[in-house]
Amino acid sequence: MSTLSVCRHQDEACGSAGLRLGRRYRLEHVLVGCGLALLPWLVLLANSLPGTAIASNWCTAWIGLDALEALGLIATGLLTARGHHLHALTAVATATLLVVDAWFDTVTAAGGADQISAVVMALGAELPLAVVCVVLAVRGAARSTA
Repeated sequence: MSTLSVCRHQDEACGSAGLRLGRRYRLEHVLVGCGLALLPWLVLLANSLPGTAIASNWCTAWIGLDALEALGLIATGLLTARGHHLHALTAVATATLLVVDAWFDTVTAAGGADQISAVVMALGAELPLAVVCVVLAVRGAARSTA
């Protein structure tokens, strides 16, 4: 059953088809508007943020990110092995975390050996794992729509 037909069945049961569809489209417009509003904010940030900063919870932030990646990889693997349709969602979330990790590792690394290590990790582990997760997600989405 398609998403649209599910929405129609839910709307008919509630007797508010026009209200639900109208609200859905308004929310979509709000999301687009918020995305567009972030563009000038990016310019402001680029011109006002300091070149360096000290983060008091630096270790906690990185450990938390890596813990979420581990949890995502485990959940995606287990859900995929069981043939559960939610594996596509965990795969997309995990791929996103891996790409963010690769990005922040490479742009925050000190020069020299730290920079080389960050690039090697990004190209050798994080980005390839992200690609695997995206492939799993696409295959899962293709199966659920077929």
